[in-house]
Parts: sequence; C-alpha cells; structure tokens
Amino acid sequence: MEKIYLASKSPRRAELLARLNIPFEVISAEVDESVWGSPEECVCELAQRKAAAGAEKIGSGWVLAADTLVFLDGVPQGKPGTAERAKQTLRSLSGKTHTVMTGMCLRHTDGRSYTRCDQAQITFDEMTDDEIIAYAASGEPLDKAGAYGIQERGGIFVERIEGDFFTVLGLPLCELFRILGTEIL
Repeated sequence: MEKIYLASKSPRRAELLARLNIPFEVISAEVDESVWGSPEECVCELAQRKAAAGAEKIGSGWVLAADTLVFLDGVPQGKPGTAERAKQTLRSLSGKTHTVMTGMCLRHTDGRSYTRCDQAQITFDEMTDDEIIAYAASGEPLDKAGAYGIQERGGIFVERIEGDFFTVLGLPLCELFRILGTEIL
C-alpha cells in the first residue's frame, strides 16, 4: 500500500492509522477554519481544505485529512480553551443528546479525491455541578471540541452512543475502509 500523508496534529488519528498498520507520515496543514453552512458542509469543507493544503506540501501520494465538530441543536460546540467555557459547554450537554460529526477527505496529488461525512449521536448522563467543575479543572476538556474526550475521562459521562465510535474519536474507520478497501486488511 502506498504511504498516506496524514494532515492532522491529532494523536488519536495517528494512533488509529498505526493500529491498522497503514504506513503514514504526519504533515502539517494549517488552514482558515472559518466555515458556514450545514454541519455536514462545515466538516467536509474543513477536511477538504486540510487535504488540499497537505497535497501542496508533498511530491506525490495520498493525503488524509479530517475534521471533527460537536453540535448541540445544530450549534457548534468548539474547543473551549478555558475552564469557565468548558463548564458552560458541559452544562449545556448534561443530560442531552448531541451530534459528533467528522468529515474526512482522502486526496491524491493527481487530483482524485474522496470526501465522506459520518456522524454519531452521543447522550450524556446528567452531570452534577461538582463533576463539571472537577472535570473542567482537570484541563482535559480545554482543547477538545465539545469540551470532552470520549477516549479519556470524559467518557464517564457518556450514557449512550449511536453510530461509529471512531467517528467520535475523529477518524471514521468504516468510511476509510470503504474508500481504501482490502488494501488496509
């Protein structure tokens, strides 16, 4: 299989590719993250921008990029950056179902491009204020969309998942397999 260039800083995406024994190299792909449109359009546009930026940095080959956003009632819940904003986001998610959406783009330098969008519904348990304050103080939610990491301590608040767990982690493996097929087996 031809090496893939992963246009992502996400350690989770790199870990998932490594687990699948897909040969890859991480490259940077800084893009303007201002987007408008439906949630699907936003995540796909961001993934396509990152893949295009990555393709400009390599001579030849495939670039894989993805972007994950959390939406509550259609409103994006970004990375909070501060404990105070994390607490606000967590309070809004407490006891509710929200959508995690990941757009993924696999682009070859010869112009071929495949874009997919996948989503999962996450239902949070009711969180106490003490739990929210303690989790926000841990620092973990500050750099995560929706103010939680399902693969870390934030997973204790998840009551139910409907959809692909790997979409929530930031790389929908089922969709990636649909593109790459048996080459990754």
